[in-house]
Amino acid sequence: MTASNAAIHLHGASLRHGQVRALDAVNLRIGQGERVAIIGPSGAGKSSLLHLMASAVQPSSGRLELLGEQPWALSARARQRLRAHVGLVHQAPPLPPRQRVVTAVLAGRLGQWSVLRGLLNLLYPCDVAGARQVLAELGLADKLFVQCGQLSGGQLQRVGIARALYQQPQLLLTDEPVSAMDPVLADHSLALLNRHAQANCVTLVASLHAVELALAHFPRVVGVREGQVAFDSPASAVTRPMLDALYANEQLASPPTQWPTLTVQIPRC
Repeated sequence: MTASNAAIHLHGASLRHGQVRALDAVNLRIGQGERVAIIGPSGAGKSSLLHLMASAVQPSSGRLELLGEQPWALSARARQRLRAHVGLVHQAPPLPPRQRVVTAVLAGRLGQWSVLRGLLNLLYPCDVAGARQVLAELGLADKLFVQCGQLSGGQLQRVGIARALYQQPQLLLTDEPVSAMDPVLADHSLALLNRHAQANCVTLVASLHAVELALAHFPRVVGVREGQVAFDSPASAVTRPMLDALYANEQLASPPTQWPTLTVQIPRC
């Protein structure tokens, strides 16, 4: 893999929060169209890694290359244009309680619209059919005009996913996107994200607490511990000793009862 076809390339990237080192000299390259799960114990640095990849925070040292650009070498305006091609799904989507679901979903394309169109969309949703279509895939078509404050945590997470899918980004980063969902909905939502990524050659990176979901849905798994990459492996090659070392001194909340059968597909972009 060369730098030209890397969606994300971290060169010795470190990140500090005050005196706390969240990430320590991370080297990681993810190609266009790859689907990667990031796993590790609580506090390992998974969320910090995703926010670094999204250029939401600047590395304290080292370098990030994102979609062929160095975001922190760009002007603020150029960096904002670059971020319009990156979708970020939060574990707890920051959706105003009084905002309608249709408006929340359509906000996925605010970075691609003029300021005037964005303001008009707040009053008169400009693509109700498009919002309804993506919500239907997540079983939420009936919530189109409901206020976000009336939804459950799992429903809010699905609205966050719908907004990112509506955005149609080149790179989709998801931070514990199914943690509030029941097992059936979590499996369905991750399968939908993966189908979308494969069909559109979108690079998909997801941090996940549930190890079995990472192994079942993602061809490549990166284990993170204490701010460093502990392993970077095809899912089919992840072993119990690797997981035991990754989660040493931690309670593995949802260990796989059996190893899933995986079919690894190489993206063609």
